[in-house]
Amino acid sequence: MASSVSESKLKEYYDVALDLVIKCGAIFEEGYNKPKLEVMVKDAFFDFVTVYDRRIEETLITGLSSTFPESHFIGEESLAGSKQLPELTDAPTWIIDPIDGTTNYIHRLPHCGISLALTINKQLMLGIIYNPAANELFTARKGEGAYLNGKPIQASKATTIASAVVGNEVTLMNVPRWRDVCLKRAYKLGSHAAGTRCLASAAMSLAYVAKGTLDTYHVDYLKPWDVAAGVLLVREAGGVVHNTKGTEHEFNVMKPNLVAAGTDQLAQAVIELIKQADQIKDYIFA
Repeated sequence: MASSVSESKLKEYYDVALDLVIKCGAIFEEGYNKPKLEVMVKDAFFDFVTVYDRRIEETLITGLSSTFPESHFIGEESLAGSKQLPELTDAPTWIIDPIDGTTNYIHRLPHCGISLALTINKQLMLGIIYNPAANELFTARKGEGAYLNGKPIQASKATTIASAVVGNEVTLMNVPRWRDVCLKRAYKLGSHAAGTRCLASAAMSLAYVAKGTLDTYHVDYLKPWDVAAGVLLVREAGGVVHNTKGTEHEFNVMKPNLVAAGTDQLAQAVIELIKQADQIKDYIFA
């Protein structure tokens, strides 16, 4: 379905959102530069939240809803503890991760950032990822290209896994029900790639695919706020994002199992290796 939003309205959404995200950068830096943060554990021992996550999300929702009362919101912290995600509708919907990579943030590892996306008619229309720790501001509007600090970026042209640096979220092995799948896929991809990297932030990993730092990135089991802005960045930078099961399965931002890459050839090679990994029956992982 084509979006019915005008270019002028989309620019208005973008300008207000960008201004709010940049303002939230000061909140982000306040916490990042503290030697010790107060940390709360959410549903699992590895799932952290800080007061800064909550302050940033509240600031974004308050600012966006006051300017655009037609807005709906899907935010990580406002939905914390919910058993079910809300339905994505045709209404303008902001998808928010106030700090993607909170564990990195707590440990002052500079792979973390504020992620904000806008969907209209269920299509991704805006994506902003801001990492003040590394002075990286990634922005994209549908049909307008992707940018880093105002300069155009382009995804990698790598077509083979042997020449590719692969981003793979192996940190998810800390969830017992996902452990075997994650490790088998890491084994298969790592055995064929030129290099493997785990940044522990889906937003930043997708942003790095968009600028060509990573050639490809794979992750399953996450939430829409982890990937929404990054998916648009990759597409606007000339890359592709597919469902992990292949192109015969449509990618769904609300169930975002994905392979992102600079080229379709590389994405298909990664998908094929994942299929092979999932068929491994004899393994040594406890």
